[in-house]
Amino acid sequence: MTNTNANTTATTTTTTAPRRKPPFAPSHSDAGLIDQPIGYWSSAAGKAVVHHIRAMLAENGLTQPQWWVLNQVVGHENGRDRKEVVQVLRGYLEFGEGPLEHDIDSLIGRGLLTQDPDVAGAPLHVTDAGAELRDRVAALQERTRAEIHEGIDDADYVQALKVLQRMIHNVDGQAWHH
Repeated sequence: MTNTNANTTATTTTTTAPRRKPPFAPSHSDAGLIDQPIGYWSSAAGKAVVHHIRAMLAENGLTQPQWWVLNQVVGHENGRDRKEVVQVLRGYLEFGEGPLEHDIDSLIGRGLLTQDPDVAGAPLHVTDAGAELRDRVAALQERTRAEIHEGIDDADYVQALKVLQRMIHNVDGQAWHH
């Protein structure tokens, strides 16, 4: 940013250094963590991680559901049935299948997917532009995953998921991910 004072001819330029994250420290001691509510912390973790992922996707012109759709269609040489894509992904959404249909139409409108409008039930195909975007974002997704997993070894990650899945089981909850 350049600031010029009207009373002088001096100009000052300021630059902002990249933000550094402070080192990680748990919110409480081990003894204090035992009484912390899992509902709060699992929800806070989910919100923070999903926000981080969605921000990266938005910077690349995609919503998270559009990203999911591209991943379901890419690699299928003969295309992918639209209903099948919606069936696989509908469990990811809390608000029904309609938004997935909209996202598919949006990807078609942007030239990232194609579907023959004259053939009922024609399969979805990824375009060259769609495949290029998907590949570029997949590389960014790997970087994003590494950021999220920084300082967490695979054994701790697996254990955390087992604990969360057990808690879901203990309360007769439902969760699924392909």
